[in-house]
Amino acid sequence: MMLSDVMEDYLKAIYQLQGEHEERIKTSAIADELEVTSPTVTSMLEKLEERGLVDREKYRGVTLTDEGETVALEVVRHHRLLEAYLTEHLDYDWSEVHAEADRLEHHISEDFEARVADALDEPEVDPHGSPIPSADLEPPDRSAGKSVTEFAEGDVVVVEEVADHDPEVLSYLATHGVEPGVELEILEVAPFGMVTARSSETVDDVSLPEGVAHHVRVTSLPQAES
Repeated sequence: MMLSDVMEDYLKAIYQLQGEHEERIKTSAIADELEVTSPTVTSMLEKLEERGLVDREKYRGVTLTDEGETVALEVVRHHRLLEAYLTEHLDYDWSEVHAEADRLEHHISEDFEARVADALDEPEVDPHGSPIPSADLEPPDRSAGKSVTEFAEGDVVVVEEVADHDPEVLSYLATHGVEPGVELEILEVAPFGMVTARSSETVDDVSLPEGVAHHVRVTSLPQAES
């Protein structure tokens, strides 16, 4: 099935939104994700439905069909392998690779994909901690912790995944040692959503506005007994 780059972008966006919301995805959410208008989304969803790639219910949104999910998983695998390759072999900063991978993900062959995966020794996650679908396109485990906003003062957590969309946010987080594998001690949770934490990487305090903190996924560490 030949699909346009734009169609693949929509399927990838729906897949990623389903991972965050675990429910039917509204037209408005897709429009926000792709920075297009709702009528544009509606028109594209009609085309994807005709091809059997999404299931639509009026006023309730869409989900991917099995075929649509397979296409999305392949695009996601390309994207995240490219991010890993650009970081590890071409010395890109993790804040730069998302845009480059977006441009390349639609245009690599299956042979190129396999060679990249082999060169990276079949990585399980990309530089931001996001799981890479396997070569057989089985959906990866998407239970990468919880948002850091769901934890309380005094909790110690480990960063599992960071959203890769905003280069400025990624640069800010890296500067303050908020990266996958790093421990964070939650120092303060403000009533308006600001989270202040201390990174084991830099031993600095870092302030995470709610909109940023929401996209830092972490798992808890048991507190040491006193």
